[in-house]
Amino acid sequence: MEKKRLVAVLEIGSTGIRLLVAEILEHGQWQEVDRAGKPVTLGRDVFTSGKVSRDSLLICLGVLQKYKELLGGWGIAGEDVYVIATSALRAARNRDVFVDRVHQETGFRIAIVEGIEENRLMYLAVRFALKQYFPKIWQSNTIIIDIGGGSTELMMLREGKMVSAHSLHVGTLLIDRQSRLSLGSDHVQERYLKEIIRNTMGLLSEDMRLDEVKIFVMTGSDIRLASNIIGAELNKHCRIIEREALLGFIQKIRNYTIEDCVRELHIPFSAAEGFVPGLLVYTRFLEETNAAQVVVPEVSIREGLLIDLALGVNPELQEDFFSQISASALTLGRKYHFDEAHNRLVAELCLILFDALSSIHGMNRQDRMLLEVAALLHDIGMYIGGSKHHKHGQYIVANSEIFGLHQDEIAIIANVIRYHRGKPPSNADISYIALQKEDRILVLKMASILRIADALDRGHSQQIRRIAVERRGESILLRTQGSWDLSLEQIGLDEKADMFQDVFGYKILLL
Repeated sequence: MEKKRLVAVLEIGSTGIRLLVAEILEHGQWQEVDRAGKPVTLGRDVFTSGKVSRDSLLICLGVLQKYKELLGGWGIAGEDVYVIATSALRAARNRDVFVDRVHQETGFRIAIVEGIEENRLMYLAVRFALKQYFPKIWQSNTIIIDIGGGSTELMMLREGKMVSAHSLHVGTLLIDRQSRLSLGSDHVQERYLKEIIRNTMGLLSEDMRLDEVKIFVMTGSDIRLASNIIGAELNKHCRIIEREALLGFIQKIRNYTIEDCVRELHIPFSAAEGFVPGLLVYTRFLEETNAAQVVVPEVSIREGLLIDLALGVNPELQEDFFSQISASALTLGRKYHFDEAHNRLVAELCLILFDALSSIHGMNRQDRMLLEVAALLHDIGMYIGGSKHHKHGQYIVANSEIFGLHQDEIAIIANVIRYHRGKPPSNADISYIALQKEDRILVLKMASILRIADALDRGHSQQIRRIAVERRGESILLRTQGSWDLSLEQIGLDEKADMFQDVFGYKILLL
């Protein structure tokens, strides 16, 4: 008999608090049991005053208390309730007070989701919703976009490989507030909106030519409502809208008031308030591309989190996800004109060393992926200058977005890049000391391995392409294939092997 586990996901967003209850089944399956949503004004508070007002806090507490009672009726235990918050609480100055007050009043522990984590959860949800349609994504250049009240999460894929992921400080509430504050009229507001979208798409065009985008995947409540009116069903989790149908629809309703939307389109008042501005944002993005169709998965990050819970560590999905992270890192490297052949080879050598020395270093599959990304980007700082490129690279990566990576993971990678050459870390290095103790140890281990791999291609000639690794006594023997002059590589090892010996206790010998 299948084991069942009842879980609940609560999302505290800019415009509402939404609940999804589901059964987690065996074999990575789940089934929706219940869902609910209540409008709140967190976004309007935060994007106007910078913090959550007392009134909004009390309203949120009231909604969460009712949800707690509902979940009690379902018999869902506290450890099976997952509460996440997005852009509004991320930006609120008093978010820590809000989180503490909610915990004291309800027992709920809120996890504030970073923008890049929203991208990851949305990717999982979209992958699930598209099902059989998903292979078309692998064959086409695609944009996946989710527009909320306070932020826009955006992913760009070239033939299925992640080009870049961005969490943009652009949302319907932010645009509406800014345009009304500075300008006022609907006509000028639309011009303001066009300018914001054009500037944003100009940045994105550095990652991928927008006229080559063939499929536009749009998620979010506004586009889902529109797809129910003018779209066609692709499967039970996804609908599709033709480009001209969406552009024609927004042309028809662009001057609708909230009351018009409720009366003519039969949508709830709470949804009607931002419906037209939301669709305007989507269509302005669409107009910058040549996408003929809009795919609308009827999912959110709540479903993404459920999939995460249901699948756990699913090897196939994990490897797909790690490959997308690597693809995003490569795009970042290309943006700064890195030596791709050298960086790819160093990454390959790092992974050979990592796998062969697993009993020595004790790191896991996640750590292996972080090392691979650090190796792919270790010379990215050459874009600024050669003599201190390890420090320049640290700065570039620490201030960049890489699909699927949290800020603390990016901080680890940036520090590994910082110490792939030069002096080892010291107590004077603020960015290193700021890491958790466990992460500092990871940096030392990864940087030690990266130094060895980098030394094996010291001349950027890709002379050594494969190595055999053997542990013998107190030494690690690296055997190369072919009869090459290894004097340059030996010089590189003499310069860089000290950290490896200090961290792991083994000497490196090149044969």
